[in-house]
Amino acid sequence: MRAVWLREFGGPERLVAAETPDPVAGPGQAVVAVEFVNITFVETQLRAGTGPFPVRLPTIPGNGVGGVVAELGPGVGPALSGRRVVTSTGGSGGYAERVAVDADGLLEVPDGLPLDSAVALLADGRTALLMLETAEVRPGERVLVEAAAGGVGSLLVQLAGTAGATVVAVAGGDRKVELARDLGADLAVDYSAPDWPDRVRAGVGGVDVVFDGVGGAVGRSAFELLDRGGRMVSFGLASGSWTEVPDEVAKERGATVVRSLSRSPEQLRELTRRALTEAAAGRLRPVIGQRFPLDRAADAHAAIQSRRTLGKTLLEVR
Repeated sequence: MRAVWLREFGGPERLVAAETPDPVAGPGQAVVAVEFVNITFVETQLRAGTGPFPVRLPTIPGNGVGGVVAELGPGVGPALSGRRVVTSTGGSGGYAERVAVDADGLLEVPDGLPLDSAVALLADGRTALLMLETAEVRPGERVLVEAAAGGVGSLLVQLAGTAGATVVAVAGGDRKVELARDLGADLAVDYSAPDWPDRVRAGVGGVDVVFDGVGGAVGRSAFELLDRGGRMVSFGLASGSWTEVPDEVAKERGATVVRSLSRSPEQLRELTRRALTEAAAGRLRPVIGQRFPLDRAADAHAAIQSRRTLGKTLLEVR
């Protein structure tokens, strides 16, 4: 099979496709013939050697795939054979034509939902739903979504609107601002403009909730827009650093700042199921902005790093 290997940390060019032995399903496992691979921003950091956890080289990157169950290992019932599924790989191995994974971790894709949409929701859907639950968004509240044209942010814009909130979308560049408007944002501003916080205040006053996907200076400016009693939940650091809000500053403002989200594996699976169900019912639309063939994984990473991408980036395996 073809797979993309990372043998040295560095730029996108370090991702190199090569022929690799096919995986074999062990006890309790299934082999999935991969059709789409989910790429996350964190994977670009891991490739560069700057990610939030260590990586042992050489490795095949990738933690989320979708495809058809092609082989079952000992102890796995026949019902899964030929099913369309999405699954995490356990942290690596996803940039490949076939993966061997624990059968218990497979999630069947609902009828009527395209497989590419399901893969786009695999990580981002559960993250967005978890963020919404954590912030306890209520009807009538003003919710600011950073990185609103990204994979998670584009879903949060939709979910917050469905929850009855006034949605303020913050994104970088005209194309991304326009996408956020198309997704239902009540106000969309470009955070590359130095006066963007003033535009938010002019539009809605302060805000009650911030979903922080950028961090750094943008995240801190968003925190300053929180009214007393507001909540800030962080889900990304597109700027390269988390938002720095000392605990004493948050306490003085009466604000709650959540910097990490944790749930059990089964709770995360249930959140993913919910996201897939909402999408199958037409109530949630993942934005797939760009697709690359498996052998061009390096180009996909370069595009993500350039901040040119909209929504989700997928690898297509044919």
